[in-house]
Amino acid sequence: MTAITDTNESTIVVEQASGSMPRHHLVIFALLLLLSLAAPFFLYPVFLMKVMCFALFACALNLLLGFGGLLSFGHAAFFGSAAYVSAHAARVWGLTPEVAIILGTLSAAVLGAVIGLLAIRRQGIYFAMVTLAFAQMVYFAALQAPFTGGEDGIQNVPRGDLFGAISMRSDFSLYFVVLVITFGGLLAIYRIIHSPFGQVLKAIRENEPRAISLGYRVNSYKLTVFVLSATFAGLAGATKAIVFQLASLTDVYWTMSGEVVLMVLLGGMGTVFGPLVGAAVIVTMQNYLASFGAWVTIIQGCIFVISVMLFREGIVGVIAKWIRKPL
Repeated sequence: MTAITDTNESTIVVEQASGSMPRHHLVIFALLLLLSLAAPFFLYPVFLMKVMCFALFACALNLLLGFGGLLSFGHAAFFGSAAYVSAHAARVWGLTPEVAIILGTLSAAVLGAVIGLLAIRRQGIYFAMVTLAFAQMVYFAALQAPFTGGEDGIQNVPRGDLFGAISMRSDFSLYFVVLVITFGGLLAIYRIIHSPFGQVLKAIRENEPRAISLGYRVNSYKLTVFVLSATFAGLAGATKAIVFQLASLTDVYWTMSGEVVLMVLLGGMGTVFGPLVGAAVIVTMQNYLASFGAWVTIIQGCIFVISVMLFREGIVGVIAKWIRKPL
């Protein structure tokens, strides 16, 4: 199958939606897997799990922003709501961690479908503002609902036993479960991007009127990618709730939406591996610069300004430009 995109010269280019992965992408995925397998022997597993959760969250937003061309300022709604559902299912209902994560992910998918049906009717900054408005509604619900714990959140969430047999109480054993979830999500997003569906998304991003004239049901594609992005964001949030045994208002607050946008832009919007780098940089700064207190935000801002001035396409985007290969 093929998809049509628009070039700068407004000519039609036909791109093959190849089912095979480029060799350099295979090498990068293999190196990432090897580094991930070795990392917990040298670094704190909880820190690494936080990086992986936010990397998946950033990749989820990048699917919508980088490849669908839709800027969402409300993705914390899906991340945080899934965290609350997962935490509640594990702590109150006593469900096993895999079931709790699945329920949290499904709740984010349903919420994404509801918000997406209304949000895709707008474009540009209006779309972004609608998503932000809905996210604030979700935040208010999380603040007022009796089962969310209000400002205290849901604490002491039990990690439980995976499939009722494998104990998740050890950070080391939980790390490899999170690794499987993260890599599974990344590979799924990669497949979506490089599928015929992904090629149509790029066509809509480049020239929506042209895509409409060619007969594509643009709103259906937008809604689908919005729901998919919300689902992966929910998977990241639900997993994070089990890892940290906590779901709080921070997960659903608007600053979380801004933070993940920063990760995508810093790493490289529209690249496969950019959000991973962006998430790793931001989480590392938050972790190792925590002693600076409120100055962490200022330092992050300075680094972001420098990155925007020196790396207009993001860190990975610039590297891809240097080596002349898509990353």
